[in-house]
Amino acid sequence: MNEGRKRVLLIAASILAARKLSGWSGGWTPAAEASVSDAITLAEKIMSRIDGKWPEPNHREHPVGNKR
Repeated sequence: MNEGRKRVLLIAASILAARKLSGWSGGWTPAAEASVSDAITLAEKIMSRIDGKWPEPNHREHPVGNKR
């Protein structure tokens, strides 16, 4: 996984976790840890479905700036 995809996954997981942690008192509890873990899992599933619907094109066939 490249760095750009990792950042997208982090942002998506943060948004998903924020919804569950909106009433969080700041202490690290098993429930808070589970909320973050669930958000990461859901963000990964969303990214996987996006990749299935819109696969990344193969950039090696037509590299930018390659003039023959």
